[in-house]
Amino acid sequence: MRLDSPGGPTSQSTAQAVPRYAPDFTASGDDDPPLQIEIVGSHLASAGRPPPVLSIGAWRGQATVTPERLRFAVPRAAFPTDARRTSFAAATLSLRRGSRTVLFQLLFTVLPDRPGSFAFDQRVVTTTLESNTLVSPEILSRAPPGETRTVRRCFDPPAGWRFDKERQRVVIVERLGWQEDVSDPTMNAGSVEFVPAEEPGQVCIAVIARPVMRSARTATIGRFEATLVRDKPSETAVKSGVRALDWREAVRVPIEPDMVEWKLYMRLFDDLDREFAGDADSGLPRISMPFLSIGVDGQALVLRADPTAEP
Repeated sequence: MRLDSPGGPTSQSTAQAVPRYAPDFTASGDDDPPLQIEIVGSHLASAGRPPPVLSIGAWRGQATVTPERLRFAVPRAAFPTDARRTSFAAATLSLRRGSRTVLFQLLFTVLPDRPGSFAFDQRVVTTTLESNTLVSPEILSRAPPGETRTVRRCFDPPAGWRFDKERQRVVIVERLGWQEDVSDPTMNAGSVEFVPAEEPGQVCIAVIARPVMRSARTATIGRFEATLVRDKPSETAVKSGVRALDWREAVRVPIEPDMVEWKLYMRLFDDLDREFAGDADSGLPRISMPFLSIGVDGQALVLRADPTAEP
C-alpha cells in the first residue's frame, strides 16, 4: 500500500488510499501470527515526532519506522471475520504534520474463515464379463453298409457375444449300428469332433458315422456345448459429496480409473458459484482462479485454497 505525500490546501486533512488485499489472512486461531502490514510513501514520519499510529477497531499500534516505510504488526483478532462471507475492515492511519494530524482511511478485504466448498462428481463405466451356455441342435450323420459319412456344421455366436475357446466340448448323444437289421451300437466307431472354423469366431464340429465291419450300417448323433461371453458395461456415479475447502491444507479427491466424465461444482465465499465439466479425453481440470488453484497429482484431484492470490 503506497501513500503519497499529502498535497493541496492545508485544510484537507484526510486522503483516500487504494485498498489492496492483505495476503496473510487465514482462519482465525489463537496460534495465528500477527499480520505484517507495510505502508510505503514519502514523508510519512518526521524526526522528533511520535511515530504514526494505525487504528483498526479497538486496536491501536505504533509503526516501526524505516526510510519511506511504516511497518505494523497487527493481531489477527483485530480484523473481524465472517465464517463464510468476505467482509471489509476500515482502518485509520494518523500522521503528524507540524502542528496538525493528517488522517488516511484504509480499507482491508477480510476473507472468511472458510473459503468455500465443492463437489466432484464422476461418471464411471466399468466392464463385467457376462456368460451364458449355448447348446447346439443335435446333428445326425447316417452311413450305408460299409461306408463312412461325415456331417460338418458351423455355428456363429449370437450378436454381441463370442465363444469362450477354453470352455467348449463335444457331446456324443448316441451311436447306432446295425448288422443284418439287428441293432448293435458296437458296430459304430463314429465320433464327434471339433474341426477348423470357416470364419473367425465360429465353432465347427463334424459328426462322423463309421462302421467297424463292411456289412454294418451306422448312425451318429452329436452336438456341442459352449460358453458364450460378452462385455457388459456398467455405469455408476461416484460423488464426493459437498466438501469444505481449507486455507491451511489442500484437499485431495481420488480420481476413479474408469472415469469417463466429470463435473466440478465450486462455491467460494458463499457467493461465487462456478461449474466445470469435461470427459476423460479432454482431461481433468487444471484451473487457476482467484484464491483457488485446481490441479491433478497422480490419481487425485487437488484443490488448494490460496489466500495470497489477488482477485
